[in-house]
Amino acid sequence: MGCFLMPHLSRILYGTFVAATLFFLVAPVIAIIPMSFSSGEFFIYPLPGFSLGWYGEILSDARWQRAFVNSLVIGVSSAAIATVLGTLAALSLVHMRSIFSRIAFGLLLLPMLVPVVIVSVSLFYFYSKLGLVGTRTGLILGHATLGLPFVVVTVLATLRNYNFTLDRAALSLGAGRLRTFLTVTLPLIAPGVLSGAVFAFAVSLDEVVVTLFLASPEHTTLPREIFSGIRESISPAVVAAATVTIGLSCCLLGLLALIRR
Repeated sequence: MGCFLMPHLSRILYGTFVAATLFFLVAPVIAIIPMSFSSGEFFIYPLPGFSLGWYGEILSDARWQRAFVNSLVIGVSSAAIATVLGTLAALSLVHMRSIFSRIAFGLLLLPMLVPVVIVSVSLFYFYSKLGLVGTRTGLILGHATLGLPFVVVTVLATLRNYNFTLDRAALSLGAGRLRTFLTVTLPLIAPGVLSGAVFAFAVSLDEVVVTLFLASPEHTTLPREIFSGIRESISPAVVAAATVTIGLSCCLLGLLALIRR
């Protein structure tokens, strides 16, 4: 009887621990969502009333509109650059059979491993010499730098199970390398490539430190506008914008689930 209860008890304890951990991580995020529907002008519980006015404010305010459009444009552009470069880098690493592949892999992962503030300072000094600080191009390249390691890791994981005999068969039948990649390799590794692109976009959507160093006032993004709103004026409009960002992140998670299926 005791042997029967022990596995059952361990599963209960494990499930309780996981649930408590998830609650500890998610509760602060969920707690701010009801505040975005408050009719009051302060962050207070209980809510004085229900209202969608703060969402109307961020939709009608030119400041929030510009930040939302900038986030989408910069996110899509940086994700596209990171996806192309990351996929090519992953393909090169798979075919390399030397110690240089490990060194190159480590260098590609540096933006993920090094604290983001150090990456931001480095990009600022490097881009200042190129005249890219305060430009949208510089901001896109900075976000692409942070998203590149996620693409490399995701595509590499997909290529580990890829059968390169298919490529050799296509080459032996007269297809060029570009045509082989576009018609054989890319369709088969597309889930990994798309997952990497979603991760790169999510990194750009969440990034605020690099934006603080590289962006000009007209190129402010949604996270930076939220950060500025918290520092300058405590308004539920900031919480409404944060809730929109949370919704976008949930949509990205749903997209990843569809890609994996």
